[in-house]
Amino acid sequence: MSFKQLQKIPSVQEILSEMPISANCTAVKKSRDKEIISALTGKSDKFILIIGPCSAHDETAVLDYISRLAKLNDKVKEKLVLVPRIYTNKPRTTGVGYKGMAHQPDPQKEPNIVEGLRAIRSMHIRSLCETGLSAADEMLYPENYPYLADLLSYVAIGARSVENQAHRLTVSGLDIPVGAKNPTSGDIEVMLNAIQAAQVGHVFLYNRYEVSTGGNLLTHAVLRGAVNHYGQNIPNYHYEDLTMCAEKYQKRGLVNPAIVVDTNHSNSNKRYKEQSRIALEIMQSRKHSAALHSIVRGLMIESFIAEGTQKTDENIYGKSITDPCLGWDDSEKLILQLAEQA
Repeated sequence: MSFKQLQKIPSVQEILSEMPISANCTAVKKSRDKEIISALTGKSDKFILIIGPCSAHDETAVLDYISRLAKLNDKVKEKLVLVPRIYTNKPRTTGVGYKGMAHQPDPQKEPNIVEGLRAIRSMHIRSLCETGLSAADEMLYPENYPYLADLLSYVAIGARSVENQAHRLTVSGLDIPVGAKNPTSGDIEVMLNAIQAAQVGHVFLYNRYEVSTGGNLLTHAVLRGAVNHYGQNIPNYHYEDLTMCAEKYQKRGLVNPAIVVDTNHSNSNKRYKEQSRIALEIMQSRKHSAALHSIVRGLMIESFIAEGTQKTDENIYGKSITDPCLGWDDSEKLILQLAEQA
């Protein structure tokens, strides 16, 4: 075997005791959970906006960005629930490239997962406690979730993970909303299978324990577009796509049916500026159909301070080092427009 042990990973209990959160921050998080759940389940008319950088690689810039979101939240909070994207684990299609802060707390240095776990917890604590906005993160590695379980209000399951048994079973034990994306093939039934699996209880092996779960009824759909066998991007955010997904959803009889649309990735063909047009088209679709107004509960948008993307060694402040993002000015304009149409 070619495995080489580098260092022992601290237990969840060790990290949490080393880096606790205050009772006040815990109360803020619980309040945010209720607000997001109410919007997702339709108990409130608010629309969810999961927005932020493709990958959170710079704590200073991420906190700057989320502080701006928090100020803007005061203007739109009657209509929107702003959930910052703080994605600290990044899947790589070919396995090559920056894998996120959990792997590399400093993109210019070698991976260090022990320091990465501390870095991502620090960033999430600061975001919650300094801005009052609890965040979303992607569950790329199910075993990492407990290191952030007391901080996250939303979890995303990516297109490459949605068929994985470990992800589906782990999600069944969470008590916060989890968005399951359609796979890169675009197969809606695969996504719905994942949601169905996560909404029931299971017994399985998790972090060296045999555990049982009760099912997560807040697991829902995220449409992110598809890639066909010719390598072409196929969007699935148009009115007809949303209607088809809603119909398939309803046939399953799943609890709390909800669709969140990812405006980037294959829906925009990674043409990041298209996100604004796509978002506004979706809002028009919701206005045109009472059924879509009910089931389309939110959007995912990739946005940062500086627009576009950069190489990891360029060191441009507030600019993505993975997928290209909207800049702050366009993001602010779009958020205000969405609040008007929600």
